[in-house]
Amino acid sequence: MSKVKTLDEITAKFHDGQVMMIGGFMSAGTPETFIDAIIEKGITNLTVIANDTGFVDTGIGKLIVAKRISKLIATHVGTNKETGRQMNAGEIEYDLVPQGTLAERVRAAGAGLGGFLTPTGVGTIVEEGKQKITVDGKEYLLELPIRAEIALLHAWKADTSGNLVYRVASRNFNPLMALAADFVVVSAEEIVEVGELDPDIIATPGALVDMLVKGR
Repeated sequence: MSKVKTLDEITAKFHDGQVMMIGGFMSAGTPETFIDAIIEKGITNLTVIANDTGFVDTGIGKLIVAKRISKLIATHVGTNKETGRQMNAGEIEYDLVPQGTLAERVRAAGAGLGGFLTPTGVGTIVEEGKQKITVDGKEYLLELPIRAEIALLHAWKADTSGNLVYRVASRNFNPLMALAADFVVVSAEEIVEVGELDPDIIATPGALVDMLVKGR
């Protein structure tokens, strides 16, 4: 059965106050089609889990500028001055997570794990409020998995069953997030029929995808 839908059918799944994972790394691999739709529909008060907030005029940065995000969980925000301004002004709640830790928290959720141990952040503000465990004399932080209600992803190519292929570095967080959300929607630059994709280059199987649309 085809998972190709209209943009309106997909955005009907978006709502105020939603917890969203959004793929991308400095806007590469970010589903701009969905970002623009969120702004156009006036959806707000979002909790967004992402690597970063892109730039002021691209990617998640557009949601920041439009003040649609109430809480941000990300790894760095240095490329978007508006994110920093809102953080310093107390206009947005935020949790800055080491990049590898965020990736592993997402992966742990997708793998059904209860958490993992990492030395990253020990002795810094990152450890505040977290359980510390000593193994063979070395301290680790217990980091917990993180999930979302919905994941918004971008692919280079997809087939109508939702099998996805990513283009070089735009792959980034997208495959991990496909595993860690209750509902997964994809914007693909090209959609082909089942059987047209080389199975060896499919990174996300269609079983993980609920809806897709042709996007930019």
